[in-house]
Amino acid sequence: MLRMEACAVCRTDLHVCDGDLDNPKLPLVPGHEIVGIVEAVGEGIASSRIGQRVGVPWLGHACGSCSFCRAGEENLCDRPQFTGYTRDGGFATHVVADADYAFALDAQADPVALAPLLCAGLIGWRSLKKAGDGARIGLYGFGAAAHIIAQICRWQGREVYAFSRAGDVAARRFALSLGAVWAGSSDESPPVMLDAAIIFAPVGALVPAALKVVRKGGRVVCGGIHMSDVPAMPYALIWGERSVVSVANLTRGDAEEFFPVARQAGVRTHTTVYPLSDANRALDDLRAGRLSGAAVLTP
Repeated sequence: MLRMEACAVCRTDLHVCDGDLDNPKLPLVPGHEIVGIVEAVGEGIASSRIGQRVGVPWLGHACGSCSFCRAGEENLCDRPQFTGYTRDGGFATHVVADADYAFALDAQADPVALAPLLCAGLIGWRSLKKAGDGARIGLYGFGAAAHIIAQICRWQGREVYAFSRAGDVAARRFALSLGAVWAGSSDESPPVMLDAAIIFAPVGALVPAALKVVRKGGRVVCGGIHMSDVPAMPYALIWGERSVVSVANLTRGDAEEFFPVARQAGVRTHTTVYPLSDANRALDDLRAGRLSGAAVLTP
């Protein structure tokens, strides 16, 4: 059992609350970017974990026995549990989590700054790995995940090309301030062909748009759990061995890789803090695109 310190607000929370994702546990406490202090442990869990700061992500439990889990692909588990979706999450003062899916975090760090790393960071990292090692990376939808991954790309020596909604000048300025070499509208073409593009916005029409600006052999990665329908498109857009892949959930291995990288890269999350009582306002601001970076709730 954790005493909550902070819980970031993710676009997936919107999809859950707005009914885009089927069959949530009801009634439900949303929230899956959790930072908290362990106050009690169950049978078989070392009492030394009491007082530890931990993070709890979207994947709250995997069965460990299905073919995917046995193959090291617990993100594709046949019998998973998801924090803030099929089990109660972090829009609360306390939360109960599976100890095997609660990651030790830096006790000296700011919990508000850590919270967006638990999903925006982890899913962004998995998306970046799927994108490959290309030098020129496009990021569609410059929100919580993109602003973290842009910093990691720059640390790795890659060029970032940022795409945002038409008229969203603030997002473009934000991207450029984080080292993007170009920022424009999602319907614009960058000055060079890209090696890969990651789509964080839940807009299916961005798939053909991204394919148009990715070089032969390049890849478009869909990083969200929900997206509107991908429109019909000419085969010519994927010819040339271009590919489109999706990212589903995360693994504990992703966290083991990502948190050290985020520290080495000096990632700084940009956050807007809301009291827990203003959770609905935070969701509304995210839905309306009024945020730069990530919203974080604090009890």
